[in-house]
Amino acid sequence: MFRPVRRTDPPTYTFFLLIILCSGFILTTEPGNRKPTTDNRISMPSLDVLVDQYLNYLLIERGLSKNTIESYSSDLTRYLDFLKKKRIHTINDADATAILKHLISLRNTGLGARSRARHLVTLRGFYRFLVEEKVIKNDPTRIIDLPKSGLRLPDVLSFEEVERLLNTPDINKPTGARDAAMIEVLYAAGLRVSELVNLKVHDVNLEACFVRVFGKGSKERVIPIGLYAKEKVDYYIKTFRSKLLKNVASPYLFVARAGKPMTRQGFWKLLRKYGQKAGIIRKIKPHSLRHSFASHLLEGGADLRSVQIMLGHVDISTTQIYTHVVREHLKKIHEKFHPRK
Repeated sequence: MFRPVRRTDPPTYTFFLLIILCSGFILTTEPGNRKPTTDNRISMPSLDVLVDQYLNYLLIERGLSKNTIESYSSDLTRYLDFLKKKRIHTINDADATAILKHLISLRNTGLGARSRARHLVTLRGFYRFLVEEKVIKNDPTRIIDLPKSGLRLPDVLSFEEVERLLNTPDINKPTGARDAAMIEVLYAAGLRVSELVNLKVHDVNLEACFVRVFGKGSKERVIPIGLYAKEKVDYYIKTFRSKLLKNVASPYLFVARAGKPMTRQGFWKLLRKYGQKAGIIRKIKPHSLRHSFASHLLEGGADLRSVQIMLGHVDISTTQIYTHVVREHLKKIHEKFHPRK
């Protein structure tokens, strides 16, 4: 063990001692065994630890929703599995080449361009986080372009199809009245299915005709609903909600068994069933009504900014995809009715 440096020590000894201390070597105290060894006490965190840190950052600091984090977690888990198969165990070895090989392997499994692009977006966020945290110096994803998938227009129902769908549930039955109210609110407010099933009674103001929801990142927004939705929700609450509860208290507006909210998967199945009953051939998803809500508003003359606010889009470019739908609709009208097609 080194003795402390005293002010009385000769300058040359002090200088020599400082050189030893700064050199990064540790000397053993045994006289015959003075082999220098490097100090490896600071090591790079494992890939699993880095992913956990990133997901915690998304949850706590970014406030992203549980579903969004689960999606990121799934993409990153798949990426880590690929790296382990390639015997890549440190983030410094997981470079641009490794990322490209991962994207190629996803393509070889049949994953489409849009899904591969989503994977790359997840990896971009992960590596950007590591750069900001000074875990790595450079972001390898910045030199990788998103896979080209072309412009995929949202699946939008026509006014007539929406009308048939909304009139399909039997409102004389408890579950039918509930389902009719759910579908009406979904279309009236353009909600995400997770926002719909998590609506609570106090989130709906029937007098003022609006609903309050907490979207992605727990961001609150207030959306107006029309008289049709107001009447169907009011009818459901006054006539059948208590019968579905069966003396069980629940804060949720749309209840299933034992006062619990309906699951996203449960509502998806119901919507598909009603779509078939309404004679709609294509498969209907909850998001189809959200797409229809936005497109029909724009077709009716609503401004893009208002639609963006109601949908809860952070970036207006996300909302602009619906303008393509409107243009396609106008093009068909022009081709059908203009004398010089």
